Amino acid sequence: MKLRLSKRALVATVAAAGIASVGLLAPAHAARSTVVIHETNSFTSLNTGTPDTNLTTNTDVTYMTSAGFNYYDDKKSLIKNTTFGSYKIVKNTKSDFRTQWTVAPGRVWSDGTPITGEDLMFGIVLNSSKYSVKAGLGDPNDEKNPPAFNSISYGGTLDNHVVGLPVLSADKMSVTLQFDAPIPNWDLYGPGVFPVHTLVALADGKSSLLSSSDAAAAKTAFVKAVTSYDTATLKKYAKVWNDAYNITKIDSSTNPNLLVGNGGFIVSSAVTDQSVTLKPNPKYNSGPKLSGGIDTVVFRFIADGTAATQALSNGEIDLYQGQATADAVSQLKAMKGVTTVGGTSSCYEHIDLRTSAVQGSKDVYKGIFADTNPAGKALRQAFLMAYPREEIVAKIVKPVNENAVVPNSTFVMPQESNYKTISAGNASGLYSAGTQEQRTAAALKIVQRYYKGASASNPLAPVRLEVPSPNTRRAAEAALVVPALAKAGFKVTAVPTTGWSGKLDNTEWDAEFYAWCPSAVLQTGTNDNFLASGGNNHMGWNFPDLDKALRTLEIVKSDSAVTRDITTAERLVNQNALTLAIFQHPAVTSYNSTLKNVKPAPLSPTLVWNYWEWTY
Repeated sequence: MKLRLSKRALVATVAAAGIASVGLLAPAHAARSTVVIHETNSFTSLNTGTPDTNLTTNTDVTYMTSAGFNYYDDKKSLIKNTTFGSYKIVKNTKSDFRTQWTVAPGRVWSDGTPITGEDLMFGIVLNSSKYSVKAGLGDPNDEKNPPAFNSISYGGTLDNHVVGLPVLSADKMSVTLQFDAPIPNWDLYGPGVFPVHTLVALADGKSSLLSSSDAAAAKTAFVKAVTSYDTATLKKYAKVWNDAYNITKIDSSTNPNLLVGNGGFIVSSAVTDQSVTLKPNPKYNSGPKLSGGIDTVVFRFIADGTAATQALSNGEIDLYQGQATADAVSQLKAMKGVTTVGGTSSCYEHIDLRTSAVQGSKDVYKGIFADTNPAGKALRQAFLMAYPREEIVAKIVKPVNENAVVPNSTFVMPQESNYKTISAGNASGLYSAGTQEQRTAAALKIVQRYYKGASASNPLAPVRLEVPSPNTRRAAEAALVVPALAKAGFKVTAVPTTGWSGKLDNTEWDAEFYAWCPSAVLQTGTNDNFLASGGNNHMGWNFPDLDKALRTLEIVKSDSAVTRDITTAERLVNQNALTLAIFQHPAVTSYNSTLKNVKPAPLSPTLVWNYWEWTY
């Protein structure tokens, strides 16, 4: 029911393309039917719905193996997938707002099982806190009784406004959702589609695909468990959903129920930390028709940017999109048989500071920035004041995109129409006014209040910083951060961390930096990152005034009111010194020039959104 996220925010935009070159076809790029796609990070799960598995690589794979009611194109326009089904508003009053979602007849899963409205019933379990509590599955708002389903989707707009259970139609092809008020972007809060018969099969210990009759019976059993609030059965499903899909090796011994989808491709194999291979789904009829000619798609994981660009030059990969350095861009532009386009991505790097353990965790955070520490807020402000954003942009980003700037908002980016208004009123001046030298000097004075004797040559305030690894650009960022923060009295220990995304919640980290990449355009924007119950809140932020401000964005309102409310919310974020945007990612996409219809998009999944159009 909730949009897939990939460690990202939900409001951003794209700049005009900055680089473009087309070379001649190199001998290495001979005619082929395989597309090899570069990914920086390894694949970790077939399920993108948990806090630890909600990663761009996982999302790219699942996007190609699943299809739903709509998708975004490269212009950020929401496109209805009428091949799969249709949706509409069926009631619209101030206190009773209903939408109906209907699967088109004849749609099938890759195992041949018909797709029905029963496959739209899982979302209520993964999105509704009220449902979780009523079903005895735990309370997302109670850390002593966390929900059985480890879902990132609790706490959002749908969770706050959905009423009761989805209503399954008599022909079992539609579901109707009810909300307590009209919600903005209602067409993005659909029920989602999931092969529930396979979930039942996995929970029952089945190791082979179900027959048609058994699949129908499994669907009936699933709906019964959901509508009767069958705690024991639902907990069995939760165990499967949380854990069973977290596989990195896939071969002939893999339970086939894990691989059932309705996208144009299905996963056929995977090698841990190396690759995932997809083959066309012979029963695909849930989305745009495949152009044909592509019989294999391989996601190849190469963390080192230099190695990735060399692989492209050698014809070992066909699609490259990564965190390119200036040297890498020069190499890409010089390659024969390769087309390179660039600009500014909707993904943006940000630095976050922890205030407590995440909601639902039994851990306790007692670090330097803790909200229980009387000095925590002041030290957070000092840290962000001294953070070398301008230096990072100048030395790491501008060589790739000379038009790069430091964003003074994490809710909207500089290209958006309301950016100037929001950045002028969101209290970001504390971290941008004056020179970096002046801000760092002021930050040092703050640190010296609490760490006597601290100085640029004797940094005493301890900060453990998680650094995503292996990643060349982020290692370069960390190399700038450590000495810059030392000038403000902070002793930063930058820890290169493999498997970093699964460790974001760990209370050992005082600070973290990585990217948020939007997958949709929503009025609620970045709510999921900042709400106490938000699925992307990995730093334990829990500020009632901020939650209240963010919730005002969950109802339909004018553009001016949205700008006003975003400004209010972000002012609280900045005053509490929770996070800062560092830079928007330079968008560099290079591909085999013989591969047609590659159209990089600003929203995630940026590269594979139109895979059905690809052809040689």
